[in-house]
Amino acid sequence: QVQLVESGGGLVQPGGSLRLSCAASGSIFSINTMAWYRQAPGKERELVAAIIGDSAANYADSVKDRFTISRDNAKNTVYLQMNSLKPEDTAVYYCKTKLKERLLSPYYDCWGQGTQVTVSS
Repeated sequence: QVQLVESGGGLVQPGGSLRLSCAASGSIFSINTMAWYRQAPGKERELVAAIIGDSAANYADSVKDRFTISRDNAKNTVYLQMNSLKPEDTAVYYCKTKLKERLLSPYYDCWGQGTQVTVSS
């Protein structure tokens, strides 16, 4: 089974920085997309940032120029560097990958359990 484990969440002051990481383990042939989502209480889950393929990055307008998504050379770990954090960034952040376990198998989505990020003074 493929498993995603997020880490790096916590409490930070407005204007501060935080770095999230997500490590994928298990049988992985290829990863198409690695992404970060977030969900605040009473709100729908939203896409924050994604790496499509190997290096093409996309960001939600609300985090553009503040957050940076990256991944390691093995393509099994994704990071989210969050700078200039605002209270509205407070949410549970989830890692998602679109992967296949074998060459002739289809891609499917795999989700992590989430990590809490709280921005408060």
